[in-house]
Amino acid sequence: MTGQSTIFNKVFYSFPVQLLLNQFKRSQLMILGWVLLLAMVTGNFGKYLGIPYLFLDPEYLDHVGFLSFFILGLVTAGYTAAYNITGYITEGHSFAFVGALARPFTKFALNNSILPLMFISVFVFEAIAFQVNNEFAGSLDLFFRLGGFFCGLFLLTALLYTYFYFTQKDIFKYVVCKLDEKLKKNVRMTRASAMRKLTIARKSQVRVDYYLDYDFRFKKVRDEKNFYDRKTIIQVFDQNHFNLVAIELTLFALILLLGIFKDVAMFQIPAAATFMMFLTVFVMISGAFGYWFGSWSGTAGLILFLFVNHLVGEDYFSRKYEAFGLNYEKPAAAYTIDNLKRINDSTAVAADRQLTLQQLNNWKSQFALNEKPKLVFVCVSGGGKRAALWTLSTLQLADSLSGGKLMKHSVLFTGASGGLIGASYFRELVHRKNSGESVNPYYAIHREKIASDNLNPLIFSLLANDLFVGLTKFDYAGKSYHRDRAFTFEDQLNKITEGYMDKPLSAYRDIELSGKVPMLLLSPTIINDGRKLYIASRPVSFLNEEMNSLPDYANIKLGGVDFNRLFADHDAENLRFLSALRMSATFPYITPNTTLPTNPALLIMDAGISDNFGLSDAARYLYSLRDWIAENTSGVIFLSIRDSPKIRETHPSTGKTIVDELTQPISSVYNNFENFQDINSDLLIGNASAWFNNKIDRIDIQYQAIDYLPILQKMDSIRQNSARASLSWRLTTREKKGVYSNLFSPANQAEITRLIDLLN
Repeated sequence: MTGQSTIFNKVFYSFPVQLLLNQFKRSQLMILGWVLLLAMVTGNFGKYLGIPYLFLDPEYLDHVGFLSFFILGLVTAGYTAAYNITGYITEGHSFAFVGALARPFTKFALNNSILPLMFISVFVFEAIAFQVNNEFAGSLDLFFRLGGFFCGLFLLTALLYTYFYFTQKDIFKYVVCKLDEKLKKNVRMTRASAMRKLTIARKSQVRVDYYLDYDFRFKKVRDEKNFYDRKTIIQVFDQNHFNLVAIELTLFALILLLGIFKDVAMFQIPAAATFMMFLTVFVMISGAFGYWFGSWSGTAGLILFLFVNHLVGEDYFSRKYEAFGLNYEKPAAAYTIDNLKRINDSTAVAADRQLTLQQLNNWKSQFALNEKPKLVFVCVSGGGKRAALWTLSTLQLADSLSGGKLMKHSVLFTGASGGLIGASYFRELVHRKNSGESVNPYYAIHREKIASDNLNPLIFSLLANDLFVGLTKFDYAGKSYHRDRAFTFEDQLNKITEGYMDKPLSAYRDIELSGKVPMLLLSPTIINDGRKLYIASRPVSFLNEEMNSLPDYANIKLGGVDFNRLFADHDAENLRFLSALRMSATFPYITPNTTLPTNPALLIMDAGISDNFGLSDAARYLYSLRDWIAENTSGVIFLSIRDSPKIRETHPSTGKTIVDELTQPISSVYNNFENFQDINSDLLIGNASAWFNNKIDRIDIQYQAIDYLPILQKMDSIRQNSARASLSWRLTTREKKGVYSNLFSPANQAEITRLIDLLN
C-alpha cells in the first residue's frame, strides 16, 4: 500500500501533471484552444459544416498530399511553441525551480507536452480513419500524407527549439545587454511585475518533486540556495520576453505577407493551417493579458472587447462588402416606402409582365404550331457545395434521359444558394452547346469542377486578409473594388465554372427573351426588413402583383424589391452575374453579407432565409401570368430539386438536459426552418388549383442520407458511410460519390421517369 502511495505521489507531483493541473486552474483559455482543436478533428464541433475535413484532408494548390500535410505540421509546431512560451511567461513563477535549471524554457516545454501530444495522437488516428474511409487512400498515400505532417512538425520544432536552446544561454549576453538601457525604460513595469510575481512565488510555490529531463528520465527537484536570485530571474524573463516578441513579429509579418499575396495560389495555405495561425495569435495575446493583468485579465479583456465593440458600432472598423459592377459613387438610392411603391406601381408591373410575355411567346414558338407543351418551373434548394453538385447532377441526368426536353420545356429557374449555382452553370453549358461551341453539358468533368473546393480560399481570405489587411484592389466595369473575401469567393467560383459566367447580369437579357434558355431569378434576403431582393436580367416587378389585388387596402406589405428598378441609376445592368450568385449564397460567417448603395444601407443575406426551395417565387410567377400559361400550355410542372428529404419521421424528444430546455424555443425554430417553408409552399401551390385553369404536377427529386442503394452494394466503405454530406463549400470524395449515387435510388428514379412521361 505504501509502495502504491509512493508511486501515486511521484506521478501526481511530477512536473507534467502539476503543470496541466495549474493550467486548468489559472489558464483556461490556453486549455480551451486544445479542446477546440480536439473537438474539430474528432467531429464533435462543426461536423455538419464540414470543419473537421479542413484538418483531416487539408488542401493546398488544389491537391491533398505531402505538401498540404507538411504545412499543417508546421503550424501545429508553431502553435505548440506559442502555447509553451505563453505558459512559461504566465505560469513559470509558480514553478520557480525551473529558473535554476540549465536552459529552463526547453525543459519547461518538454514537461508541458501532455496536451500537444494528445492532440497529435488523436489527429493522426482520425486522419488515418478519414483518409481510408472517405478519400479511399492507399498505404502509399497515407505514408506520404502523414509523413508530410511529421516532417513539418519535426522541422519547425527542431528549428524553434534550436533557437531557444542557444538563446537561453546567450540572448542576455548578445542581445539584452546591448538593449539594456531601452529595456530598463520600456519594460520597467514588466520587470516590476516579474518581481511581484517572484515575491508571490516565494510564498505560494506549486509542489513539484520530479521533472522530465532531456534523456526522458524523471529527476528529483533540488532545493537551490540561489533559487530566487533577482538578477537571474530578470535575465530569464527578459530573454523570454524577447523570444515572445520575436515570434509574434515574425507571425504577424507572415500573416501580412500572406494577406497581401492572398490571390497568388502558392500563398493560399490550407484553411486549417490559417485557423491555427489565428489561434496562435490569440494564445499569445491571452498570455500577454494573463501576465500583465494577472487575476484581472478577464476583466481587462472584457473592457477591451466592449471598447472595440463600441468602435465597431461607430463604424471605425466596419468593412463593407460590395456588389461588383454597381456604382457606389452616386448618391444612395432612397429605400423608403414611397419609393418602393413608385417602382412597383401598376405601370411598372404591366411593363415588366409584357416583357415576360414576349419571352413566353418566343419560348412557345419552338414547339409545333398547335402543340400545347408542358411548362416547367425548375426550383432548386440551397445547401452549399452539396446542393450545387446535386442540382447539376440531377439536371444532367434528367435532361439527358429526356433527350434535352427538360431544358426545352423550362421557362424559369428559382431557388437559393448552391442550388442556383449548379443550375446557372448547367444553363450556361446548355446555352454554349446550342450556340455551336464544343461543350457537352452532360460530361462528368463539369461535376468534378463544380464539386472542387471553395472553402479553403475563403477561410484563408477571412483570416489572412479581411481581419488584418484588406489593402489590395481590382477593377471591374471601370470601377475599383477591394480584393476581399467576396472577391475570393467569386474568383474561385469563376475558376470552377471555367470562366463561363463571368459577365454582367444584362448579358443574359436577350437570350432569355428569345426563349432559348429559361429565365433565372435570384432572390436573396434583405436583412433590414426580411423582404426579397429580386435579381434578374430584366425588371420583374410583376412578381409583386398581389399589391394591386386589393386597391382599397393601403397596408399591403411589399414582398419583394426589384433590383433593376431600385438601382437603375447605379448601373444595375452592369452587376457582375457572379456577384448576384454570391449574394444569393451568403453562407453565415463564411461568405460575407453584401452592402448595397441605399439610404439606409441594405445588407443582403442568403436567399434560403426566405425560401430555400424557390417554390414560392415560382408560384408568384404563375399567378401573375396565369391566363397566358393556362391558355397556351397543357399544364405546369413544379420540378423541385431538393438537397434534403421533404417528408421525415418525427422522433420523440428524450434525454433532454437543462440546456436543451432553455434553448428549445430557439432551437425548435431553427430545426423546423425547412418545415415552415415546405408547409407555406404547399399552401401556395395547393391554392393555385383554385385560380389556375389547368393542370399542376409536382416532381420532387431529393438528396438524403440512406443506408442502402443498389449501386453501393459492392462498395462497403461507402455504404457504411452513407451519412448526409456536410453543409459546406467543401466535399470529401465519399460525399461526392454519395451525392451522385443518390440519383439512382428507387424513389428518385421513379420521379425522373414520371417527369419524362409528363414531358412526352
